[in-house]
Amino acid sequence: MSHQDAVIKLPKGFKTIASTKDSSFTIIENTQKKIYGVQFHPEVTHTENGVEIFRNFLFNICKIKSKWNVSSEKNRLINEIKKTVKKDKVICALSGGVDSSVVALLINKAIKKNLICIMVDTGLMRKNEFKYTYKVFKKKYKLNVKLIDASKLYFQKLKNIYDPEKKRKIIGNLFIKIFEKEAKKYENIKYLAQGTLYPDIIESRSATGSQTSKIKSHHNVGGLPKKMNLKLIEPLKEFFKDEVRILGKSLGLINNIRNKHPFPGPGLAIRIIGQITPKKIKILREADHIFIHELNKNNLYNKIWQAYAGLLPMKTVGVMGDTRTYEYTCLLRAVVSEDGMTADYFNFSKDFLDKISNKIVNGVPGINRVVYDITSKPPSTIELE
Repeated sequence: MSHQDAVIKLPKGFKTIASTKDSSFTIIENTQKKIYGVQFHPEVTHTENGVEIFRNFLFNICKIKSKWNVSSEKNRLINEIKKTVKKDKVICALSGGVDSSVVALLINKAIKKNLICIMVDTGLMRKNEFKYTYKVFKKKYKLNVKLIDASKLYFQKLKNIYDPEKKRKIIGNLFIKIFEKEAKKYENIKYLAQGTLYPDIIESRSATGSQTSKIKSHHNVGGLPKKMNLKLIEPLKEFFKDEVRILGKSLGLINNIRNKHPFPGPGLAIRIIGQITPKKIKILREADHIFIHELNKNNLYNKIWQAYAGLLPMKTVGVMGDTRTYEYTCLLRAVVSEDGMTADYFNFSKDFLDKISNKIVNGVPGINRVVYDITSKPPSTIELE
């Protein structure tokens, strides 16, 4: 199949129950020993009946009981946080995304006054997002939130950096340094809480120790420094995004944040291929704002798992008002998915693509061409870098 390798001999006691022209032993079984083997990915979005295969295996063969309950999970996590932290204080890295917001509310339920939320303005966030989130958590949820403007520092450290792994590591290291510096201003702070999810860990760490199976370093996993003065608390590290949204609802997280599309910790830095500059961030921020606004306006936002605008490193010639332009290309990406591990592109109408292209080209100085990414995951990742 796509991996170009295959099992070519059937093990003793097994029989074939499915095959394809490329794979003689696509599914095999030994009913006596209750061992089943598949030579494809039943978990990916594109596999027909993939969920049913898992359901049959778990509930019909293994006789596992469906006991997952959001209330019991919430209570379990709160109790674990209490047991771990005790009387110490926690700094929570709050970005305003779904994951960090749920973590902040969870920890607040567990230790309340001993939680300090810190929002670091990296200069790499979406338009107006930071101010809105700050107000919500400060006024509605009454959390102890502190804002730190580190945008100049981030732009300085990212200057002339082209490699995506270096970007992620620089951003991850800076995060920790800022939080450790802040921690020194308070007494009894031993922990840093962050919204790491299970997919972050899967993509950042090789399951086998092989470098080939590591996809990329998420800033909050593989991008972290080896030595840290703060201990990590990651309540959601075994959760997928859909589970986190359910948990968020049980904690009273407002829909505007709970239903927000995933947004990477490194922000717009990994949606700009190559070097990061304040000018490029400004251009991309405006294009992204138009795209997301139009998705909401046309009732498409909630039908999509994740959508964003990216900025490609090449410039092309265009014509605007009978004048020659030489500007950047904007890439639009929108995918549907169940858990972010696999995804397919969203099928926009031609009318919507025409409209969004015109709005971005006419409304954002610095862009004269718009392309739409129609690649699934795999082989591509959802983010560009």
